[in-house]
Amino acid sequence: MIVIREVSKWYGTTQVLDGCSSSVEKGQVVVVCGPSGSGKSTLIKCVNGLEPFQKGEVVVDSISVNAKNTDLPKLRSRVGMVFQHFELFPHLTVLKNLTLAQMKVLKRREPDALEKTRHYLGRVGLIDHKDKFPGELSGGQQQRVAIARALCMDPICMLFDEPTSALDPEMVNEVLDVMTNLAREGMTMMCVTHEMGFAKRVADRVIFMDRGRIVDDCAKGDFFGSAPKCSERAQQFLSKIINH
Repeated sequence: MIVIREVSKWYGTTQVLDGCSSSVEKGQVVVVCGPSGSGKSTLIKCVNGLEPFQKGEVVVDSISVNAKNTDLPKLRSRVGMVFQHFELFPHLTVLKNLTLAQMKVLKRREPDALEKTRHYLGRVGLIDHKDKFPGELSGGQQQRVAIARALCMDPICMLFDEPTSALDPEMVNEVLDVMTNLAREGMTMMCVTHEMGFAKRVADRVIFMDRGRIVDDCAKGDFFGSAPKCSERAQQFLSKIINH
């Protein structure tokens, strides 16, 4: 579903990605972790072309993201993206936040868009809040709305960029529960997160990044096992997260 080949990126003279390669099979859940500034968010934004890159190639469902003739808006409409901050329209109700892109981008008729919206609001447990504005919801509820909005577009895969890092601790689990259910239903997912409990539960593979490089790309059992097969750098990172 997703292939990343030798991707490198610079901001001016500063290299932020260095020869990154990986892949995500259909139905797989891959968690990307690592210290702050390691390039995790930049890498995941390269997958749907939100961040341009200077070297390498990214292919999503057989479409080359960085090819000159690729219709990026069309590709992005098929790749769900959930950000650290919710990116909801504050002046629109929850219902209108979810129907707008369906009607404008997918050209869906309003009754069909409303039906899809109600279905996914029900899935994330927020159908009773459909007429509220984002500012009337908690952070966890807003992030669940953002996930529902992405699902309304019938994505072929989902990208999550630290979806719980802006939430109060009490709100984290309600978002992770939605993501866990998606994973169990077979949604292809690439998740940047520090939530190692979530990674242990649902990830098929774990990518560990440091200083713009993919240091480890291994099965969950090899990363979290009692005799881990990941790098010493990853083990240092894990010990600090788990022990604190």
